[in-house]
This record gives sequence, C-alpha cells and structure tokens, in this order.
Amino acid sequence: MLDYDQAISFLGDWGPFQLLIFFSLSASTIPNGFNGMSVVFLAATPEHQCLVPASANLSAAWRNVSIPWEQHEGQRLLSKCRRYRLDTLSAFSAGGLEPGQHGNVSSIEQEKCLDGWTYSQELYLSTIITEWDIVCENDWKGPLTTSLFFVGVLVGSFISGQLSDRFGRKKVLFITMAVQTGFSIVQVFSTSWEMFAILFLIVGMGQIPNYVAAFILGSEILSKSARIIFSTLGTCVFYAIGYMLLPLFAYFIRDWRTLLLALAVPGLFCIPLWCWIPKAAWDAPGVSSSELWTGTRERRATRDLGIIPESPQWLISQGRFEEAESIIRNAAKMNHITPPAIIFKTAELEDLKNSQQKRHTILDLVKTRNVRIITILTILVWFVTAIGYFGVSLNTPNLHGDPFLNCFLLAAIEVPSCVLTWLLLRNVARRYSVSSTMMLGGIVLLLIQLVPLDLHIVSTVLVMVGKFGITAAFNMVFVYTAELYPTVIRNMGVGVGSMSSRVGSIISPYIVYLGAYDRILPYILMGSLTVVMGILVLLFPETVGRPLPETIDQTQNIKGYVIKHYSLRQCSVFMAWILAQWTSIFSLFVE
Repeated sequence: MLDYDQAISFLGDWGPFQLLIFFSLSASTIPNGFNGMSVVFLAATPEHQCLVPASANLSAAWRNVSIPWEQHEGQRLLSKCRRYRLDTLSAFSAGGLEPGQHGNVSSIEQEKCLDGWTYSQELYLSTIITEWDIVCENDWKGPLTTSLFFVGVLVGSFISGQLSDRFGRKKVLFITMAVQTGFSIVQVFSTSWEMFAILFLIVGMGQIPNYVAAFILGSEILSKSARIIFSTLGTCVFYAIGYMLLPLFAYFIRDWRTLLLALAVPGLFCIPLWCWIPKAAWDAPGVSSSELWTGTRERRATRDLGIIPESPQWLISQGRFEEAESIIRNAAKMNHITPPAIIFKTAELEDLKNSQQKRHTILDLVKTRNVRIITILTILVWFVTAIGYFGVSLNTPNLHGDPFLNCFLLAAIEVPSCVLTWLLLRNVARRYSVSSTMMLGGIVLLLIQLVPLDLHIVSTVLVMVGKFGITAAFNMVFVYTAELYPTVIRNMGVGVGSMSSRVGSIISPYIVYLGAYDRILPYILMGSLTVVMGILVLLFPETVGRPLPETIDQTQNIKGYVIKHYSLRQCSVFMAWILAQWTSIFSLFVE
C-alpha cells in the first residue's frame, strides 16, 4: 500500500515550499474571519423609540412624555415599541392641558409605532435593522438573517464536499472564495431585506466551505509533523486575525453598505494565490513558458502549481500520477533538493488503485455498534460546540460596554486558545483535553447568572473565559474526530460531524434572541449543554499515541469512563441540577 508521507519524506518538513503553502493557505482564511461574523455589526440593533413626527400637533411638554416607560430586568426604560396615542395627546395639547394635570399620563391608551422609529446614531450610522425597520413585531427577521447565512454554510459544506472529491481541492477553494467575495459585493446593492437575506445565504455557501477546503488542502500537502501546527497555529490563528480585523473595520466605518464593501474587497487579493507561479515552476527543466499554458496534462500540471497547487494526494486518488509527481518535483526544486528518480513505485500505485474498488457509504457510520456510538457522540459534540461558539460570538452586542472592544476581545481570545490547542494536542490525551476545555467553557458561562447586574466587567471576563474554553474544544474536535474514524470512512465521519455543527450554528441566533427576555438565558442554555457534552466526551476511546484505524474492524471499543469513575448518585445529582436550570428557563416563558 502507498505510504504518501513516506514517499515525500525527502522534501523535509519546513522548506521554502512548505512555508509558502503554510502562509498562503493560512492567509486565505483571513477573509473568513471577518466575513463570518460581520452580521454582528451589519445587523446590530441600536437604541430606538417610536417616531413622533414633527407634523404632530404637540407641545414640547407632551412631546417629551409621548413614549411610555417600561420595566426590563429591574430597570426603568423608555419603550422601544409603543407610544401613547398621538390623537389623544394632540387633543390634550390643543386644550391647553399639561401632562399630569388631570390624571396620570400612564393611563393614556397606547399604540404601535405607526410612523416608524427613530434610531440612535451614537454607535452606528446605519445597519440593515435601521434601514428596513427590523424591530418590534419584525425583530424575528434579525436572527432569521443570521440563520439563513448558516443555512448557506450547511448547503455549501455538503455541496463543496462532493465537488472537492470530484473536481479537486484547489478548484473548490477558489470557487467558494469567489462566491463569498462576489456575492458580498452584490449584497451591498440590496434594495430590500428579502434580497439581502437571500444573498447572505449564498455568501454562506462560500464562507466555511472555503475555510474547510484550505484546511484539507494544507493537511494533504504538508507533512505529518506539520499538519497539527497548520491546523492549530495556521488556519485557526489567521482566522482569528481576520476576526480581530472586523471590529477595527466596523469602528471606522459605521455605515453598513460601506462596511460590507470594505470587508468584501480583501477577498480579491487572494486571486494571485491561484495565478502567480513560483520561479521554480518556470525554471522546471524541459518546460518552456508557452508549454505552461498549453501542451500535455503533465506540462499543465506545472502551470497549476501556482502559489497553491492541487493536492498531490487527491491527484493520486484520481489516477493522475504524473501530475502529482510533477508537483512534488517542483516542490523539491523550490526546496533545493534533488528528488529520487522514482517517487511513487508502480506496484504501490496499482495496489492503491485496487484498494479503491471497494466503496463505502454513509450507512457504514451506523452499521457496527462501536462506529455507531462514535457517530452519535460525534454529532452531539459538534452540534453543542457550534452552539456555544457561535452563540457567544453572536451575543457580542448584548454585552455591556463598547461593542467594538468586546468583539475585538472575543476575537483576540482565540489566539491563546489556538496555542492551548496546539500544546494539548502535543502533550495530553485527546478526550481529557476536549472534555476539560468544554467543562471550563460551560461552567464559566453558567456562573454568569450569579454575577450581580452592576458587576459588568466580571460578566464580560467570564464570557471571555467561556469563549476561550469553547474555542479550544472546537479546534480540537476537528483533529479528534479524524482520529476516531477508520480511514475508509474518515471523510464521511468528519463530514457528518461538520454538518451537525452547521445545524448548531443555525440554531445559535435564536438562543441569542432569548436574551431579549432575560440576559442570562443564552448563557444558561449554552453552559448547561456544553457541560453535559464535556462529560459525554469521556465516553470516546483514546487515540493519542495509537495508530489510526484503517478498517472498520480496527475501530476501538467505546469505554464507559464516566460510569467507572463516577457513581450513579453523583451523575443523578448533576443531571438534576442541569434540569433545574432548564426548568427556570421555561418558567420565564410561562410567566
């Protein structure tokens, strides 16, 4: 059987070629960072009240009391969705009466905001909320907008996975990048919320699929020892850099159309990653510049090297051995290494071709008991982790303090989280690493309900720590899932987990929406779910230091770690406490 890592070991780990791939693919994820969370500012809801038109025949005194007061979380605030009937106020004003002169003003009949709303421009000049009045009875459109984006991510993930296996990793990487950039620019010219939402769905189809394509491409091109660094300190850190750039863009650009355009344009700078060709490719022996654009498939493979080449592993799986070898020989030239005369042995390639005759389907994920339990747990852990990650990120506008600073801090915390991920993957057992970081994130989020309302800084710090733990868990889940499944169904297993995380991300805006009823509701939900999954992760088999399973029969048994180390009474008490948290949530709606 062909051992790809052994076959390309002569290239070394960190030559010029590997560094070029590492930084190019990592940099391609920067636009994903700020586009993925742009809705935090594009759909921000500023302070607003019912508009009292200038044409209303009201004295200054009556105009000042035209908006009723309401109680919200123990605070007395002006209503955002109601006003006193203007015809009644006009009659009182015309009669020369003063507010409170003949009865309490609060007894006057109220009405909806029939003339629209007036919005504070202290933080934003305009958002899609202010442009299309997505407030009060229309406020459901806000979370729906975000959910539609993640529906696009779900659809794009499914389609791009199929296209990637058929047409190649590189093509899908740049096609999804073009979809994300191109439709974001078109989105700037939206004339209605419906148009914006549909285009946002299409943008989502190119967003995370673009990130996943870069992740897979780097994992298949780089050597085994470089993959963990690429998957933690590469794509994760550069994604976080893009995320940190978002509040900087939003701080200086307060109009949503201009902001969206500014966020879309950087995607155009990724075009050279496809087009530019390293000097080593131009200097390939026996290849003229004209032959790079014409000639045989092998000659065209030299052209296709670009800055980011196609995955040699994918080319080999398609039987395009000459193209794969051409890319590796050009990589050797960039690294100033003389490649062996024969890189891939004919006998190994024939064995590979024969081994690919047996096809596996998605049903193999549930056929045997061991793989079935792994699949169920994988779906749950991806689903819950996505809810926690995106829920905390999207809840940024609801945090006390400056939203731009809060967003920057939530993004910046991902950098040390990526470093922690790298350290844990190198030195600690996988299930303990994932479980401990999920428990950290979940418990900290649950503690927020104990913080008094006036201690805003403490609440914000707890949110940051929660985001730190959940992000670390999310990063490790990618690697852990790939190690749990045998080679023959690994891609399908990771794909199913990824799909379940997209469902979690679709739900997350509505969990954030619960904050309109009570600020701690989202944290109770996210925290309790994350803690429960942190315990269930311990049921996974350990993979660190063990060879990856090749066949379904080699999949390890599920180990009842929780049952062994914790008494039934302890588990029952803990689950009862979680149930009490959820009961408190539903009681608020009953009231």
